[in-house]
Amino acid sequence: MRALRARRDPPMPLNPPPKPHILCVDDEPQVLESLKLNLRRAHTVSTATGGAEALALLDQASDIAVIVSDMRMPGMNGAAFLAQARHKAPDAVRMLLTGQSDLDAAITAVNDGQVFRFLSKPCAPAQLLDAVAAAVTQHRLLTSERVLLQQTLHGSIQALTEMLAMVNPIAFGRSVRIRKLASELATRLQLGERWQLEVAAMLSQIGHVTLPAQVAEKAYYGLPLSADEDRLIQGLPALVEKLLAHIPRLETVLAILRNHPLGHDGVPDTRGLGAAEALVARQGAGVLRVAIDCDILESADNGTAFDAVLRTLRGRTGTYAPHVLDALEALRGTKATADIQKLALRELSVGMVFAEDVKTPGGVLLVARGYQITERVLDRIREFSPAGGSQVRWAVFRAGPGAD
Repeated sequence: MRALRARRDPPMPLNPPPKPHILCVDDEPQVLESLKLNLRRAHTVSTATGGAEALALLDQASDIAVIVSDMRMPGMNGAAFLAQARHKAPDAVRMLLTGQSDLDAAITAVNDGQVFRFLSKPCAPAQLLDAVAAAVTQHRLLTSERVLLQQTLHGSIQALTEMLAMVNPIAFGRSVRIRKLASELATRLQLGERWQLEVAAMLSQIGHVTLPAQVAEKAYYGLPLSADEDRLIQGLPALVEKLLAHIPRLETVLAILRNHPLGHDGVPDTRGLGAAEALVARQGAGVLRVAIDCDILESADNGTAFDAVLRTLRGRTGTYAPHVLDALEALRGTKATADIQKLALRELSVGMVFAEDVKTPGGVLLVARGYQITERVLDRIREFSPAGGSQVRWAVFRAGPGAD
């Protein structure tokens, strides 16, 4: 009997998966109450009585799986709301409740809000539950595909950047610093989609493998370039785009790389992208532009003080978005100064970060500043360290908890 009962009543899981989060939007409180009553058993349900309230809720909740919105609402109709909701919560599956046969509104909702399904009011409970279940499944498919895509792309990008690290450590060190600063700026600016920006930052220097070593070093330290050398540098974005053009799903990344050399007042080229992707590309290009130029200025002449860097950037009218420069100033102004130490080779450990470029006795760059120490880096430094190298000390600091 005990064995039979054990088979019939399996133990409940200690950590059951969270319920899918559904956002219902309708200006009629009784409709919202009915939706919540039908959905709350299997879902976490949030409600809003209008588009503005719902958009504010989307700013606070990052786990919305499905949005169910009425079409006819005062102030902002369902089509307009879902179009804005798509930008704030691109992974949320959107559905529209309508009590009217308005073809124009339906077309607008499909084109701008990418509506998954229409439901007629009044909607039977069984029909509502089936539609929401299908939307939850669609959300899981979308998020799983996105995670898989990001992991695959990041693996491919990692291989490319490791090649850059071996061939051109100067460019690799810069790409690491640019990615870190761009990611921090995106966080401060509360940009939703940022993996494309981080990939673009890591790939922004990949074209430097084609530069002669002397030209690459002059560009890194901000030294004057000849007309021919400057032409080589200016042609790098187009070269990178050509190299990466055949990798699928990199369209937004390529648009960021294509547009970052343009000034803030320039006309962006976002051909082939939808409205949401074009917005990500424009925002990413503006952040990447600031991150790259900030690093170039800080690398010039063995380092420029940040206040001078910021004055220079602000002086280039029309080149950078003012709100991105404000974010840069706030980021650097509130960031705690790194505790830099001068350590001997035997005192270095994996995870520390170089605060200065590491060079051989002959002046050849081994590791660029900003690079996080690995076992392979330590082996390389030991290999090139001169006899009596125990007297040499390197400037390092310990990476923070969010460091890669």
